[in-house]
Amino acid sequence: MNKEVIRLDEIRRDFRVGDETVHALRGVSFTIREGEFVTIMGTSGSGKSTLLNTLGCLDTPTSGEYYLDGVAVRTMDKNQRATLRNRMDDASLFEGTDAAQWREIYDLSSVQGVLAQAWDGMQLLPEAMRPPRALRLQWAVNVERIEKVYRRQERAIARLAAFYREHAIPMMLLKGYGLSLFYPVPEHRPCGDIDIWLFGRQPEADKLVAREWGVPVDVHKEHHTTFDVDGIMVENHYDFVNKETHASNARLERLFKQYAAQPGESVAVAGVAVYLPSEQLNALFLLRHAAVHFAAINIGLRHVLDWCVFVAHCHDRIDWPALYAVARETRMVGFLNCLNALCVDCLGLEAPSLPDFERDAELEKRVLDEILSPAFSGEQPEGLLRVVRFKIRRWWANRWKHRLVFDEGLAGAFVHSAWAHLKRPRSIAH
Repeated sequence: MNKEVIRLDEIRRDFRVGDETVHALRGVSFTIREGEFVTIMGTSGSGKSTLLNTLGCLDTPTSGEYYLDGVAVRTMDKNQRATLRNRMDDASLFEGTDAAQWREIYDLSSVQGVLAQAWDGMQLLPEAMRPPRALRLQWAVNVERIEKVYRRQERAIARLAAFYREHAIPMMLLKGYGLSLFYPVPEHRPCGDIDIWLFGRQPEADKLVAREWGVPVDVHKEHHTTFDVDGIMVENHYDFVNKETHASNARLERLFKQYAAQPGESVAVAGVAVYLPSEQLNALFLLRHAAVHFAAINIGLRHVLDWCVFVAHCHDRIDWPALYAVARETRMVGFLNCLNALCVDCLGLEAPSLPDFERDAELEKRVLDEILSPAFSGEQPEGLLRVVRFKIRRWWANRWKHRLVFDEGLAGAFVHSAWAHLKRPRSIAH
């Protein structure tokens, strides 16, 4: 008899949705042996994705045991589970890497927002190839800080969601924490602000937060209000994008609202249920968010990695023809193709996860070079006139990126953007 590779014994997975418990998996048991080919089939909502997430060590069952090569996955720590999914096939790239080069890797990873992911990858190297002990200690300390911030944000999300639930207001998480759930080690995805969508009930919710928590709400930002929960900023969206700066954003906003009317799955955050976006909303929102930031300032490798892990997990539930139709209409298709190419060439995304797309090696290199080493950089100065001058110089330097992601002309976009800032003067300094 062939060797036993996978064995599930009475696997159950329950989710809390409001006051109800959803039983996604009910006592699943089976064995897969070496050399066997197994297909998992079932109707929509039958638990296929939950089961695959369990098998991929992305989710933990409520009860039961999952054995992989005879070892109970429950007994493995987070790094061991991550290693199962990310074995390093060829470590020769790091042969001869000296202390100065490791410092460059550390610094670049930190700037690009992937310090903890680089740490996870470094754990897969033989001891002799790893960085010097002093750098490893510094690395470990900063990864632990990322984990602590993640746990703080998790508690803040749970507190906020529970508060809204008391007032019968549903909450959807955008970006950030929701995307972290696709990562091998979720708490290693850096999380900053908490972006939420309250299904059109933002004004009511802001009044409740101000009245019952005594928390001041800032209404001077574009397309969302902001307030702090336990020291973490919350961006409460009334729009998904800033409709004032580009005409294409106004067109896209209607589509965002249409997609948002049907939320995705519900997940439990510290025991409190919150919604995630549907795959189609997530795909379009992540694409537009990355594109706008790339054109305005820049993005980091973390944005590319967000897209990569999202596509890796949700590619079969994305309506790619519809996404590409919107990308072509708004002239983001070149940027979308570059994102997909970088995920395949640099991050190991399997090509079958993506539809056929056009390649442009020169543009892909230019986008990657810009991400790693922006042509325009520097800290924003203080003082209104200095800030205005700085932003105009940056806008001019980034005009090629504007052409890559927006369908408006430069002059029209400049006028729209300037007018939007004049209507909200405080936004100029941000």
